[in-house]
Amino acid sequence: MRILPFVVFFLLNFGALAIGAFLMGEGPMSEWYQNANKAPWTPPGWVFGAAWTFIMICYSVYMGVAWHRISKTKLIGVYSVQLIFNIAWNPVFFYLHDVEMALLIIGFLTLLIWTQLFIFQKVMKGWSLLVLPYAVWLVIATSLNWYFLLYN
Repeated sequence: MRILPFVVFFLLNFGALAIGAFLMGEGPMSEWYQNANKAPWTPPGWVFGAAWTFIMICYSVYMGVAWHRISKTKLIGVYSVQLIFNIAWNPVFFYLHDVEMALLIIGFLTLLIWTQLFIFQKVMKGWSLLVLPYAVWLVIATSLNWYFLLYN
């Protein structure tokens, strides 16, 4: 892996997390969220920061390797869509309180990441394991959003 693509994707990924956090207002500290019914399997708040840090480091390495193995058009297309949906979920859920639209966004993002994992696996081989934390976390996050929609 050459270092420049990794650095670029690292900055983009963590920049996207920062933008999403900025756009969500008070986020999980808001009265709206604090007083809501949350799924019994909702992790403590610190887990979200730790998980996203680990996920984005793994995804940055994966994308750095993918940059040299996968068609740039396909890779940039998939990456751009996931970036937009990843950023969009935060303000839609936390700021707009549109839990149903947030579920559609995170559901689509989950399908996109799992599809990316499987479609590029033949070319990426073992490197595909680096997308697995992202894919699994999105399944958990989707279930949390779904529960929130059903019980609030």
